[in-house]
Amino acid sequence: MPEMVRNKQVILKDYVSGFPKETDMYMTESSIELKVPKGSNGVLLKNLYLSCDPYMRPRMTYIEGSYVESFKPGLPISGYGVAKVLDSENPEFNKGDLVWGMTGWEEYSLITAPHLFKIQHTDVPLSYYTGILGMPGMTAYVGFYEVCSPKHGECVFISAASGAVGQLVGQFAKLLGCYVVGSAGSKAKVDLLKNNFGFDEAFNYKEEADLNAALKRYFPEGIDIYFENVGGKTLDAVLPNMKIRGRIAACGMISQYNLDKPEGVHNLMYLVSKRLRMEGFIVLDHYHLYPKFLEMIIPHIKEGKLVYVEDMAEGLESAPAALIGLFSGQNVGKQVVAVAPE
Repeated sequence: MPEMVRNKQVILKDYVSGFPKETDMYMTESSIELKVPKGSNGVLLKNLYLSCDPYMRPRMTYIEGSYVESFKPGLPISGYGVAKVLDSENPEFNKGDLVWGMTGWEEYSLITAPHLFKIQHTDVPLSYYTGILGMPGMTAYVGFYEVCSPKHGECVFISAASGAVGQLVGQFAKLLGCYVVGSAGSKAKVDLLKNNFGFDEAFNYKEEADLNAALKRYFPEGIDIYFENVGGKTLDAVLPNMKIRGRIAACGMISQYNLDKPEGVHNLMYLVSKRLRMEGFIVLDHYHLYPKFLEMIIPHIKEGKLVYVEDMAEGLESAPAALIGLFSGQNVGKQVVAVAPE
């Protein structure tokens, strides 16, 4: 007889408008059979780490035609995570495999159509597969190398630079010999950018009354590459400061996610006059590059050429607060939730 166990879950109460709150989610406990139904092609996972990411905020609202499905009220929310396979009816996965990919915010998940990557390198922290070796790492890699086509010595600006993606983009740019400046929302994060991640300069955008003047100060000759994580007023200030034929990789716009009415951008004419290229991208379109990405990044990690900072919350119960904290900048580095011991 298959074993039944209790399964703690994080449930979305209802669709959210405005700034999300912890009370928009609640904890519940159900039971789950530790066996995959025969012939189902599914896998049963024990979740070890869950990833908190800004793109999850739009999923808390019903959005028609979004690239990623909205959460469903009354059901567990889902996101990227690291897990161990407890049972499998899928030929690609075996019991005992370690995997990363989409899973539920719960202790155990039955995944019927797995979009999972098998973890081959276990000589690095497993939690890295929620970050530097997972979706955020791939996002930084694709946005910087594929979208921006960077060259040695170029001037690079990164907003939300101490987050899961920004901290890597800055280090990739430094490896290429670029001049790199990042913005962040606290003195601790600015110090992290300069002292840990090797950025040439960094500033606290909250202390700059005039973002345009701040950018002129750090980029007197202009910006070649802007890695966009924030949108709104930051994007508006960047556009006049771009060099001719500069490139902007639009990765995300966290300043807009909690607004019922998005802010307008006034300086778009600079796209024309400066012959700029601004391109949005979604990492889901680029996972075929994952093996190439690993080949590049694993040696850099092992040689200590890349630093990765995580902000670890302990226990599934801490997950709602950890997720909400992203939107007020509570996290320092990549926000991860440790669900169960490895």
